[in-house]
Amino acid sequence: YKEFFTMAVGTGFSHPVVALYTYENAQVKHTNKMSLGRGVSVNVDPEVADDNKFYADNVLAEAVAGLFTGGTGTVTVDGLDATAAKMIFGLANTRTVSAGGSSVTVQGYSDAEPPFCTLGYIYRRMMNGTTTYIPTVLTKVKFNIPSKAWNTQEESIDWQTQEISFNIFRDDTTNHEWMFEPTTGMADEADAITFLDAMLSATISA
Repeated sequence: YKEFFTMAVGTGFSHPVVALYTYENAQVKHTNKMSLGRGVSVNVDPEVADDNKFYADNVLAEAVAGLFTGGTGTVTVDGLDATAAKMIFGLANTRTVSAGGSSVTVQGYSDAEPPFCTLGYIYRRMMNGTTTYIPTVLTKVKFNIPSKAWNTQEESIDWQTQEISFNIFRDDTTNHEWMFEPTTGMADEADAITFLDAMLSATISA
């Protein structure tokens, strides 16, 4: 008799979406949901405090696992949507500039404070030949204004993407959640998208 253990492996990433996060009147509210761009990759790096250990009779007698204290992450898209950039970085309103005899609408970057947001995305995985989709929600994040670097084209196109870093926080609900996802995958990506769209438009009693 031989027992085989199988594990799911990741095979894809898609559909990064964001919404404004606010907490008022004992409720977490998500508003202004929109696409961040077409998904290329995501990385989430939680930070956990050291375990609290107690020793007695010269041995480890008790231990309390370290709690989540925050985290960082990056999400890469093919090109950051201009409307999403304005929202997640807290940019001021656009203005019109006269240039070369014509009027041009420009987006200014100033001292605005990026707001708290909620970030959702879908990762695809496979186990025993079956593909499922996992919608994931990072409940409270704050994005950092990204660096910009572009390369000229040589013999072939050098595909250039936009990487945006963010900080991860626990939300203001009584559970102090920082991430959640369904316990089982969804067979259809459309169902995962529907779940994300619903969660990033929801009002949750804290």
